[in-house]
Amino acid sequence: MTENHHLRRRYWRAGFLRGGIELRHFVRNRKEMTGQLANVVVALVLAGTLSKNVPGTHLPMAHLILAGFSAYLLFQIGLVNLPQILVTEREEGALLRLRATPGGIPAYLVAKSLLVVAMALGTLVVLLGAGALLVDGPLPRDAGGWLTLLWVAGLGLLAVVPLGAAIGAVLPNPREALALIMLPAMGLLFTSGAMFPFGSLPVVVQKIAAVFPLKWMAQGMRSALLPDAARVAEPAGSWELPTVALVLTAWAVLGFLLAIPLLRRAARRESGSRMTERHRKAGLSGAAA
Repeated sequence: MTENHHLRRRYWRAGFLRGGIELRHFVRNRKEMTGQLANVVVALVLAGTLSKNVPGTHLPMAHLILAGFSAYLLFQIGLVNLPQILVTEREEGALLRLRATPGGIPAYLVAKSLLVVAMALGTLVVLLGAGALLVDGPLPRDAGGWLTLLWVAGLGLLAVVPLGAAIGAVLPNPREALALIMLPAMGLLFTSGAMFPFGSLPVVVQKIAAVFPLKWMAQGMRSALLPDAARVAEPAGSWELPTVALVLTAWAVLGFLLAIPLLRRAARRESGSRMTERHRKAGLSGAAA
């Protein structure tokens, strides 16, 4: 028991050290920082060009957009950016090196989780701060609102980060990965209440979107950022925060159950010959293009 505890502490420590290094590299990488901030700019431009209110309320549509985008950016980082990072690093031989490292997979997951959480929370702070300053965007009104913002963001990340790691473990090369995950992510952006009032969508679309975490992340963010009177625009007439917590917890459990076994399987299957073959095929397709 003592030895296992010592090993777990070592894995966590290695993961935090690696995560800190990767975070510093990310902050210093202007290209990656610019790409991340571009999403914030898109949200601010959309919010700044909308002058209408949410139907049936006195709530500006811009506030609904910013609340929805605050959820979508967390969702995107976990389920779009993270799988791309994992697939790219697999192509570069990261999983192959992990096979020879004791506790490599757990430490790797800790590092990636730290990086993604820092990226997500940093992006959220920039979006809400810039929104409040530039387009009179919403902020939590009291301590309860801030607490709701924190637990919805934290639980939302727990719901999507392990799932993103699981998806990244099974996707092919980085180019196909972007095509395979970006289209569903954009579809959920438009059907989960992040861009339009959820109650205005067709009932069948509402039922499909309610299966996925983004709908509940967006609803939780609206409850934290919008006035209580905005509940009338919700299909249930309330924020349904217990259901938000339940659904996001279920996705978090599912993601954790899938992520480590799939990453271990991907690491076991990785070999120098497989990596060389992938590089050869990528070179041939690039030459053909």
